[in-house]
Amino acid sequence: MPVPEAAVFERLREFAAVDAAAAQPTRTITEVFTGRALGEVPVGTAEDVAAAFEKARAVQQRWAARPPKERAAVLERYRELVVQNREYLMDVIQAETGKARWAAQEEIMGLMFAARYFARTAPRLLAPQPAPGAFPVLNRAAVRTQPKGVVGVIAPWNYPMLLSIGDSIPALLAGNAVIVKPDSQTPYSSLANVELLWRAGLPRDLLQVVPGPGTVVGTAIVESCDYLMFTGSSATGSTLAQQCGKRLIGFSAELGGKNPMIVTRGANLDKAAKAAVRACFSNAGQLCISIERLYVEQAVAEPFTRKFVAAVQAAKLGAAYDYSADIGSLISEAQLETVTKHVADATSKGAKVLAGGNARPDLGPLFFEPTVLAEVTDAMECGRNETFGPLVSIYPVADVEEAIALANDTEYGLNASVWAGSKAEGERIAARLHAGTVCVDEGYAPAWGSTGAPMGGMGISGVGRRHGPDGLLKFTEPQTVVVTRFLNLDAPWGVPQDKWQPFLMGVARAIRFLPGR
Repeated sequence: MPVPEAAVFERLREFAAVDAAAAQPTRTITEVFTGRALGEVPVGTAEDVAAAFEKARAVQQRWAARPPKERAAVLERYRELVVQNREYLMDVIQAETGKARWAAQEEIMGLMFAARYFARTAPRLLAPQPAPGAFPVLNRAAVRTQPKGVVGVIAPWNYPMLLSIGDSIPALLAGNAVIVKPDSQTPYSSLANVELLWRAGLPRDLLQVVPGPGTVVGTAIVESCDYLMFTGSSATGSTLAQQCGKRLIGFSAELGGKNPMIVTRGANLDKAAKAAVRACFSNAGQLCISIERLYVEQAVAEPFTRKFVAAVQAAKLGAAYDYSADIGSLISEAQLETVTKHVADATSKGAKVLAGGNARPDLGPLFFEPTVLAEVTDAMECGRNETFGPLVSIYPVADVEEAIALANDTEYGLNASVWAGSKAEGERIAARLHAGTVCVDEGYAPAWGSTGAPMGGMGISGVGRRHGPDGLLKFTEPQTVVVTRFLNLDAPWGVPQDKWQPFLMGVARAIRFLPGR
């Protein structure tokens, strides 16, 4: 089981935006599969964040002055470097997170999709857009965009490349500088991409990564940035939203989810059961858009459950830097403890374990079997709360109406999955679900990969959207510029107001007959 050499991680620490001359403390980053040390990363301070913002502001205006096509070319070159270095990048992801390699590849593809989509669409989306003027002919209006300035990105540990650099890409293309705070457990994933971005031609200091605790580095970023992008828990997102509100700066967040899957009597049960394993247990369930609730019509509940449990039991749990493992490790003792407690709480209150249910220290310090529970109730910790681990509950329901009602009976609203007898039936069900994205005949990946469409949550699952035009334009300020031609609103020489004002009113009333008004 090869792991990147220590020299690789020693080199990556050089890309951290910290004062190298200061005697700062460091944090040991460990290989999740084994617990062995990968390297030491300096712990940033509030002073490091202040210095990063000062450098970023010094280069941001020059970057913003470059045509969008030039900015896009840099991100296109970065995408090519991601493709060329994908094996190395997946090694880094796996070492820091412990996820299976196919789940690490999801991050690489996500970076590729984001860089391609935004590089291709940014020049058009950022171009001045004509708008109807107040008075035709006299007024010519256009909406321009200006970058926010310096964007703060506070990223999580579960998809540490995609949710740090992937969110930085549209912010950079919009003409901003970016300061990233990676999760303290996974800084190397962000730092590895800083190196590639510099090689692609991104000006140094335009994107900086400051590792460190959220209470110090995260707080300092929120106090200095012009816009904040956050991915994490709903509780933390609420706190950050309040802090941004006090400063009157923009805020966007993708937060938690307790995502449902609906399986109807007409669905292809073999396909649904197989795909549900990926939908529930990608990255060992540590994914905000993964499935944690399965609602299956009573008529097919028994055969589906049998097929699903068999597929879960056949999935290979293991530590490997290749594609031999289906499911990898949890990332930390805290995650292992949460999953263990949720399973113990549920079983003590009457839930039935259909598959899994046990930690696997024989495979590594943080492994837990993919677990399927039946007879779960709201009295159980995992009934309504997000586990964020390899745990899913299955519920037989009388019909589709009950499935929809139960799927929507939650504060969350991030993602959902529907398996029905036809695509049309699946789409009809999807339209009634309270979720930012819904996949018909899949779990989550096609919605995430559809970079041209907005991605985000309803309810306590998020604010704003990533991806799509909104995923770029949220990092800009719209500016309306109106040019007045021929004559302005003052009465022409010699025309009295009692004649001029009725004329203006007549023109205003007549405008309603024009197309688009």
